[in-house]
Amino acid sequence: MAEAKKTVKKTAKEEKEIIEKIKAADVAVVEQEAGEIVEEAIVEELKGDDDTKVAKAGKRSAKAIKESEEKVAKEDRKVSDDAKEKPKQKQNPARTQLERKSKAYRKVNEQIEKDKVYNLSGALDLATKTNPVKFDATVEMHIKLGVDPRHADQNIRDMVVLPSGTGKTVKIAVFADADGAAAAKKAGAEIAGEEEVTKLLDKGTFDFDVLIAQPMLMAKLGKYARVLGPKGLMPNPKSGTVAADVAKAVTDAKAGRVEFRVDSTGIVHLGVGKVSFGAKKLEDNARAVLGSIKAAKPASLKGTYVEAIYVTTTMGPSIPVATSEL
Repeated sequence: MAEAKKTVKKTAKEEKEIIEKIKAADVAVVEQEAGEIVEEAIVEELKGDDDTKVAKAGKRSAKAIKESEEKVAKEDRKVSDDAKEKPKQKQNPARTQLERKSKAYRKVNEQIEKDKVYNLSGALDLATKTNPVKFDATVEMHIKLGVDPRHADQNIRDMVVLPSGTGKTVKIAVFADADGAAAAKKAGAEIAGEEEVTKLLDKGTFDFDVLIAQPMLMAKLGKYARVLGPKGLMPNPKSGTVAADVAKAVTDAKAGRVEFRVDSTGIVHLGVGKVSFGAKKLEDNARAVLGSIKAAKPASLKGTYVEAIYVTTTMGPSIPVATSEL
């Protein structure tokens, strides 16, 4: 009886071991079968054609694949075009400033000797001969001064009466009382009188080149200062446009009184007449200008006062003048 029980226990133990072996065997079989399935999928993927295996949407869709191929082809063409040697274009050398001028300018410029500095009379005579335009051009002087306009005492400003006039027709308005207006009219002013000038200013009409005023009436022009100032028409004692004797001021303005001042770079630009004046009248005007500039030399200036002088017509070539002429 005891041996039978022992046999049963032994059999039960063996059965348990057998069951465990079966379970282990099943897991191995499952793993083996899963591995075979994965291998088959990989083989099929390797054997398959990528062009025929597409998805309905996404990166593997037919449309996406086509767009990708077109993009790659476009990049290839771009690289190929860049690799090609482009023909070199012929570049013309840069033209000089003289070559850019008109034919008439280049022709008259040949009369000016290179690197030569002329005396004043010779330069003005040559200026009248090198006018490249058909109209009666203005003869200009450009004088480079060794001043610093930022300093008040070196901000050169003056007025001068040109002996031969400016060659321009100057229209003058005079802001004066009844007696002054009558005297101004007699001297040649086109517009004269307090009421007449006020009406023009109120309308914003500035049909005149010079405005002269009597000192006692300057306060009435104060409200027009913002308009007259930027136009250079505001009367000023330094320019001779504020005067008790308005008749003399009109006569001077008609005779050729001009105002000059240095610009921010220290250069004075001034017209001294017309080409039709001739060299003699132009020289008289030019010497009057040079005399006024010499008299305006600031006492605080150290170094060279006049650095360069040039004479030219409105559209003509410039002619250097010796600074010793001052």
